Amino acid sequence: MNITIIGASAGVGLECVRRALERNHIVTTLSRSDISLQASNNLIRLKGSATNKEDLKRSISSADAAIIALGTGKSLKETTLYSDFAKLLVQVQRETQTRIPFIVLTGFGAGDSGAYNSFVMKLFFKFLLKDVYADKTKMEEIILHSHIKWEIVRPGLLKDKPLTENYRIETKLYKNMRIGSINRADVADFLVKEAEKPTQLYKYVSLSNK
Repeated sequence: MNITIIGASAGVGLECVRRALERNHIVTTLSRSDISLQASNNLIRLKGSATNKEDLKRSISSADAAIIALGTGKSLKETTLYSDFAKLLVQVQRETQTRIPFIVLTGFGAGDSGAYNSFVMKLFFKFLLKDVYADKTKMEEIILHSHIKWEIVRPGLLKDKPLTENYRIETKLYKNMRIGSINRADVADFLVKEAEKPTQLYKYVSLSNK
């Protein structure tokens, strides 16, 4: 199948590209930076911005599903990247009437999940990640109230370790749920498999290694 990955040059997005190619998909990437992978007949690289309408339309024009893995790198500054993208995606969906599934990466701590973080993680968010996650929450809210076919994925603290395919999936929030860390490669594995066959549409999915 054809999978578009938006925000594909680093982090989970780049891991998604690798995993989708391993699973023999045709992958279209949209990113502002170069993607450090060898050339492949199944890899179509588009250089552009996720907040540019024509770039976004072009990237999803042939897609059967799209993975949204936007990131701000190591920057913890206030941003509008996520909400700006979500507003544009709603507009593009309305204009194109696309009904492909969009598997959207945010993080555990966005939206109402923040109340279920541990005390230490709540402090971490309060003093370091507050501004970035405020905009991720806005993105979630915009998508929630749209006609987009969506699934929002909230992994725990991301680690650079190998793929295990052994992770915990939670679709409800509950007291002492303890969402811990998870390998970026495992997050990518889940995102790609959901793009292949969405099992959690219109749900918020929390991910953690077991």
